Amino acid sequence: MSEPVRSTPPPSPSGSDSDVLRVQQLASARDEIVSRLKQRIIGQDEVIELLLIALFSRGHGLFVGVPGLAKTLLITTLADALSLHSNRIQFTPDLMPSDVTGTDVLEEDATTGKRHFRFIPGPVFTNILLADEINRAPPKTQAALLQSMAEGQVTASGKTYALEQPYLVFATQNPIEQEGTYPLPEAQLDRFLFQIDVGYPSQHEEVDIVKRTTAPVPTTITPVLSAQDIVGFQDLVPRVPAADHVVQHAVALARASRPEDKGASDLVRKNIAFGAGPRASQGLILGAKARAILHGRYAAEIDDVRSLLEPILMHRLVMNFRAEAEGVTPADVIESIKQSIKP
Repeated sequence: MSEPVRSTPPPSPSGSDSDVLRVQQLASARDEIVSRLKQRIIGQDEVIELLLIALFSRGHGLFVGVPGLAKTLLITTLADALSLHSNRIQFTPDLMPSDVTGTDVLEEDATTGKRHFRFIPGPVFTNILLADEINRAPPKTQAALLQSMAEGQVTASGKTYALEQPYLVFATQNPIEQEGTYPLPEAQLDRFLFQIDVGYPSQHEEVDIVKRTTAPVPTTITPVLSAQDIVGFQDLVPRVPAADHVVQHAVALARASRPEDKGASDLVRKNIAFGAGPRASQGLILGAKARAILHGRYAAEIDDVRSLLEPILMHRLVMNFRAEAEGVTPADVIESIKQSIKP
C-alpha cells in the first residue's frame, strides 16, 4: 500500500517547487496505475511494486517464475495503463539476432528500377519489450538485446538506430525447466536492475483468478499516463536526494556480497565465488529514490535501500561448488548480508 503524501512538503532539495509538485503527482498516479493493474491482475503486490520501481528507474527486470503466473498479462496491462507500445518475443533456439533487432531487405523502385536496401525494424523497436524465456535463445541472439538494454539503441548493417523512449526490457525465465537452455552470461544479467521472483497465488487469490478468467467479462484499461509523462518522471528520479549515510549503507551492503571484502560474513566467504559489482550499489540508490517518490516521499531512506537488496542481488551473486553441494541459496546469503550490515 502507498504511504500518505505529506500535507506540508519540505523545501525541495533541488530548489525547484515543480519537483515537489511532480512527486505529489507521481504518488497519486501510482495509486491509479495499481488500480488499473488490479483490474486484470489478482495479488502479486510485491511484483507490481518492483515493476513500477524498475519503470521509473529506467531499469530492466528479469521475471523468474513457472508458466501461468500472469507475467505476460502484467506487462501488457502495464503498457495499456501507460499508453505505451509493447512487443513480445518468444525466444527459441533458432531465433536469430536479426529477428530481434530488424533486418535490411532489398527492394526495387517501381519508377526507376533501381534497387536499394530498406531497414525493417524488429520487435525491439517498442516501449516495453517482453523477452519470453530469454534463456532459450543462443548467446549470439541474447547479445543482440544487450546493446538496446545498455544504450537505448541498436546497430544493424553498420547503422545505428535510436529507440523510442521510454524503453524497457522485461524478460522471463522458467526456474524449473533447464534442459535445452543457454544460461545468461553475467554481463547481461548485470544489465537487469531487478530479478523479480513471481510466486504462486494464495488459495483465496487463485479462487478469484479462476472466477474472473472463466467469466466473459472483458476489461478495458483506461490509460493513466502518457509516454511523455513517464519520461518526465524518469528524469525526476535522479534529482531525488539521498543522504551520505544512505549512500554509504547501500555501498556497504553491495560490498558485503564480495567474499574478499572485510565486511563479508562467513556465509559469503564460504559460498560466494563472485559478488555484486558497482551496478548493484547504483541500482540500490536509484531504486530507493524511485521507491521514495512513488510513495510520496521527498528523499530516499535506508529502509528503501534495504527493501530492494534481494531483487538487486539475486541475479548478481555467483555461487561456488560448496554452496551448490550444501544447498545454500542466494536468498540465504542475502539474509546474512542484512544481518551483518546493520542500519
